Amino acid sequence: MPVTPQGRQLSLFGVEATASAPSDLEGLLAGPGQVTRMGGTARVSVVVSERWRVMALLEEFRSRGLAAGCEPATAEGHFGVRTAYASALAPLGVRWLRGALKAVPKGFTLDGQRLRLWAAAAGTVENARAYGLRLGSGDGEAAWKIVGKALAAAGLPAVLLGQGAGGPAYRIAGRRRISRLVELVGEAPGGAPADSWPQ
Repeated sequence: MPVTPQGRQLSLFGVEATASAPSDLEGLLAGPGQVTRMGGTARVSVVVSERWRVMALLEEFRSRGLAAGCEPATAEGHFGVRTAYASALAPLGVRWLRGALKAVPKGFTLDGQRLRLWAAAAGTVENARAYGLRLGSGDGEAAWKIVGKALAAAGLPAVLLGQGAGGPAYRIAGRRRISRLVELVGEAPGGAPADSWPQ
């Protein structure tokens, strides 16, 4: 199996193993991201809490040929990152919207590219053996469960944390599962604090 320059084996589903594409932004929609449609186009947006996340997401968007920008969010100290409306994102609008509401599509799957975007936007290191992925607070338990099944199918069974436990979020716990997550999402984005990315 091929290895990275750092000596890690490449996963068949890891970020290095697949070409990036606009559809990877489904990873943001699994978490707190939102999608809106306009004519034959769509736009994806997400609110993040740290500037390194802004820079990481803008780079990820641009690497997929998507124009993007950032502005202060209504929550103090947060930033709204969003793509421009693009025809390349129209399929996401079709798949993820029921009317004006976000809905996780049947058969949704997660791979390294999608997980990397989710982690960049809403991932947190809880401790050396636990990593959290924040969910959309308004998405509802039915949607969260579909996302949980996608995590499990990717080799990352996780515990759903409710609002009272610091959620909604999924907690991936255990050294083996964290190692699997690292294998999938790849190296930390430039500028990310050392304690902010799974390792």
